[in-house]
Amino acid sequence: TRECCNNVGGNCLLLDDGEECICVQSISYSLLCRWFRAAVLPLDAVLCAEITKGHDHLKRCCECGASFTPKSNRAKYCPACAKKMRRRKEAERQRKRYWEISCNSKKFDI
Repeated sequence: TRECCNNVGGNCLLLDDGEECICVQSISYSLLCRWFRAAVLPLDAVLCAEITKGHDHLKRCCECGASFTPKSNRAKYCPACAKKMRRRKEAERQRKRYWEISCNSKKFDI
């Protein structure tokens, strides 16, 4: 919550009406101001997932350990690691397929 551009020294600029007003997010764990929800959370997906959803909606990446919001119930990896793991598994599949084909062709050559 310290990333909000309206939070200056613990005081909220939007609530300032002549006298300093403490930012409600810095004193409460459940309150989110509209500006923070509209401007800050969309820019940081991990922070948004941790704040707006319960822990039952978050998963930890099996590769890097980062928390992410899954798009399906089968998701194991964060979006960054998912691409890397997909490439790695595809390479393993192709390597296995190549060796199976080359071993089968050698059997028939004898």
